[in-house]
Amino acid sequence: MSRLNIPRELTVAWLRERYGSDSLTPEQVIEEIIHRAREDEALNIWITPPALERIKPYLDRLQTLDSSLPLWGVPFAIKDNIDLAGTPTTAGCTEYAYLPAENATVVERLLAAGAIPVGKTNLDQFATGLVGTRSPYGETHNALQGDWISGGSSSGSAVAVARGHAAFALGTDTAGSGRVPAALNRLVGYKPSLGAWPTKGVVPACASLDCVTVFAHNAEDAWTVDDQVRGHEQSDPWSRSVPRLQAKLPDKLYLPLKPLDFYGPLAAEYSKAWDNAVERIKALPIPIEYIDYELFAQAAALLYDGPWVAERWASVGAFVEEHPGVAFPVTEQILRSGGSGKHDAASVFKAMHQLQELRMNSNELMQGAVLVMPTCGGTWTRAQVASDPIATNSDMGRYTNHCNLLDLCAVAIPAGDAAPEMPFGITLFALSESEHLVQGAGATFLEAELPQPKAATSDKMMVAVCGLHMRGYPLEKQMLAFGSRFVRETHTAAKYQMVKLPTVPAKPGLLKKQDGGRSIELEVWEMPVASFGAFAVLIPAPLGIGKVELADGSEVSGFICEGYAEADAEDITAYGGWRHIR
Repeated sequence: MSRLNIPRELTVAWLRERYGSDSLTPEQVIEEIIHRAREDEALNIWITPPALERIKPYLDRLQTLDSSLPLWGVPFAIKDNIDLAGTPTTAGCTEYAYLPAENATVVERLLAAGAIPVGKTNLDQFATGLVGTRSPYGETHNALQGDWISGGSSSGSAVAVARGHAAFALGTDTAGSGRVPAALNRLVGYKPSLGAWPTKGVVPACASLDCVTVFAHNAEDAWTVDDQVRGHEQSDPWSRSVPRLQAKLPDKLYLPLKPLDFYGPLAAEYSKAWDNAVERIKALPIPIEYIDYELFAQAAALLYDGPWVAERWASVGAFVEEHPGVAFPVTEQILRSGGSGKHDAASVFKAMHQLQELRMNSNELMQGAVLVMPTCGGTWTRAQVASDPIATNSDMGRYTNHCNLLDLCAVAIPAGDAAPEMPFGITLFALSESEHLVQGAGATFLEAELPQPKAATSDKMMVAVCGLHMRGYPLEKQMLAFGSRFVRETHTAAKYQMVKLPTVPAKPGLLKKQDGGRSIELEVWEMPVASFGAFAVLIPAPLGIGKVELADGSEVSGFICEGYAEADAEDITAYGGWRHIR
């Protein structure tokens, strides 16, 4: 927690609840964000960092806006290849920089929803890379383990969210840049269908494949942003109308038939994390089918082995030719390969015909289905990338590169850790215009209970908290002091009563009812078993630890209240959770 009691995991719901109760102001949030950005300066997150003189006009503007707007007062970061009027757009290259007079369409729509832009984030130069190290503004460090890569090219956007500098951030995604950094920094990364979000005001990488994306701490915030920015923009030639349907479960989930390849120094740990994720997937109420991944691998190979690298050259080649040696060395090497003459007109059409056949097969296979893959098959230290920048970067796109070529939508979501503080994630893919299927499948996966190891071999356990131990409340520091890690937000089964105990400070009590009751919001944390006894001793009567039944029918250890306390307590069940109490 910060000195202003603002959590690192900023979410739209948390901010709106605090603003609504007048316990926090947007000015205080911005003050804390500026402080955090200064503390984290060595992580190379920002190109134009948060500064009060730049943000104040947006704060002042809030007074003229309806505070019920969905993103009123919510701070967001912008990848520095997306235009923010009056702030330089560099695309990670100082000499390329220009000062836009207008906002990118997606930024304009977020401003209309009340959001506050706090700065422009670092990126792999010209959005060419998946590692986060290809920037003259410095290598962006991983948010959890600084010696490791952040992922790219939307490196600064992901780390800004993970470090609590913004509630959400805009990135872009051509080959996986909106998904790889999400996985490496324990975030949700959402990439809509091609054209669903306008790209007007975005420096193109491959204009026919580029998407604007969002990073957030939870899927709900990603969908909230999607609601604001989705829609056709008449002046954008790549824009189209793609409504998002109501979330539903897919007819089936696809998993790869053959064993996958993992890479890097944590290859074994990533393989095990994937196996664990597959076990969770098998427990979902969705049929599973196993398919040959080769179709998707062939599409992925086309992105860099095919003529699409020439499309990057078409976007920025003239600048590179006019400014030799200005671009980041490995970036210039890659860009110039697109202008080498290797890909003539005939090879372009040959690749387009091959891709058309792959799309036909993908469209037939993916009807009503969601494909699940690891977001990354491994990761690297920044030193390892420096010693072999091309091969390490290529590996990071192994399970992402196919997505835009096949015109799929995708959401990357956390799926536990491969090693301590080394996040692992999976990506859900569906056909264009099928965001509702990845939304439904993703929500189901995130709500599913993490598998509990047998007590004899486990050194961790799940603990449910519903009051002052939740994120953003005074006793969160107690959870952290005992070595606990937040896992997810969820709900109890619809069998509980919540009361407000007459203590100082007030605390909630959770009582399971034989009849009646409702579902109550809570958080699930992972706590070392060795710490649990000492933690439980600190819990004052009438509270205690028992089994709490969750909405999916599973049980975890958690806070419960003895029945006698009900007589002197206020029934607050109707609020649905402690966060909604004013």
